[in-house]
Amino acid sequence: MKTNVNFFLSAVLLFIATNASAALNLNRTISDGMVLQQKSEARIWGKADAGKSVKVTTSWNAKEYIVKADRDGKWEARVSTPEASYTNYSITVASGKETKVISDVLVGEVWLASGQSNMEMPIRGFFNCPVEGSSEVIAAPAAPDRIRMITVDVHPSEEPLDDIYQTRGWEKAGPGTVSEMSAAAYFFALRLNRSLDVPVGIVSFARGGARVEGWLPKETLERWGDDLSEERMKKWVDYHRPYLFYNGMEQPVKGYTAKGFIWYQGCSNVGADNQFVERMTELVRQWREDWGDVGNEMPFYMVEIAPFRYNPSGDGVAAALRQAQHEAAKIIPNSGIVVTNDLVYSYEIDNIHPCRKQPVGNRLAYMALHRNYGFSKLICDSPEVERVYLPEGKTGEIRVKLSNCPNGLSRLKEITGLEVRGREGEWKEVSSADFIWGENALSIRCAEVPEPVGVRYGWGDFKPGNLTNAEGLGVVPFNCSIL
Repeated sequence: MKTNVNFFLSAVLLFIATNASAALNLNRTISDGMVLQQKSEARIWGKADAGKSVKVTTSWNAKEYIVKADRDGKWEARVSTPEASYTNYSITVASGKETKVISDVLVGEVWLASGQSNMEMPIRGFFNCPVEGSSEVIAAPAAPDRIRMITVDVHPSEEPLDDIYQTRGWEKAGPGTVSEMSAAAYFFALRLNRSLDVPVGIVSFARGGARVEGWLPKETLERWGDDLSEERMKKWVDYHRPYLFYNGMEQPVKGYTAKGFIWYQGCSNVGADNQFVERMTELVRQWREDWGDVGNEMPFYMVEIAPFRYNPSGDGVAAALRQAQHEAAKIIPNSGIVVTNDLVYSYEIDNIHPCRKQPVGNRLAYMALHRNYGFSKLICDSPEVERVYLPEGKTGEIRVKLSNCPNGLSRLKEITGLEVRGREGEWKEVSSADFIWGENALSIRCAEVPEPVGVRYGWGDFKPGNLTNAEGLGVVPFNCSIL
């Protein structure tokens, strides 16, 4: 009799477990308060009983989409979304006897935000690392239908995950929530919302200290011959370990329909600039593939790593990584990069998390507004060196021709970060210059350098400068020689 009771209990428990595992589930991004990309075929996905039909109904047009769960129980539907508005919608998902209703859904512009700590850094800041203007942001009136963000909690994984391990879900901007939102992403969203007047949703998944390798598949790194042995992995500090954040944080949100990506990463790859261009290029290719973006239509906008004393000598290892970032931005289709060299204070030499996150978010937004939303008069690209030369008949002068400064530069006096070099090899600082109208060239002289052969700007680990174009976008750091 006892044996029969045990058998019966086991059967009941097995039945319960089987049915629980087969329950209708939605990916955690598909939840109350979500923002869907406007005028798109937005992906809605989750799990159900293998082979069972799943019906998705959207309230904005009462349209039904019927799909079938595959042998692993995975299903997805593509729903047509309307034009952006502040109207609250709902989505109903049903399979068998189960029904789930996703409420308070908005349709607007969606962007994906990732990278390392300067993207992860919340409005409240980190210890000893404040965000400039944070109190003003936290005290601002609630904007629940203007900016929403879902933050993927940090979770490394050896295997690719189907869903987010942990999240607070979609949060609406307001005094009780905004302090935990990514500062750079929030300011990006704020500028977009103010310019476009549509809801903006951010899917944020960033990890402080992560190397670019942390966001790539294991198979890719193995193909490059990286040592991924257990012994080698143990030697890595946890946030430097490869492929784990790709598995644990990117894969769970893979395919959430969005306009594009914003990316702030690179500090942990300083010293490995010779590999960075290839690896960053592959990351963007892989991520676009993960999102089904075969035509490189999703823009990928990066942030230049900020000045910071990476080693006592300040010998320019970070400058080489910045240069690699800019090279990658030129190679990667439909991408761009914003400059941060002018966005730090002198006392932040040992702070890898500079406080001025609003200009970073704004510059990313200017790029998106100009390139993706029709703001053709809005300047979004920084001045960059096109040519360095010695003008004929102008002894002691060196000129730097710059792009993206049709209205000239912001200053020609009290310049910081600009240096010239003579034949003897010593660099001398230059605090003033002239700008040659018609040539878009910076004319530089230094009494201490009668025969200049080189010029550089912002070149070093921590060598912030203050040269910007008339629109306020910082000059791209450079190191040029005419020999």
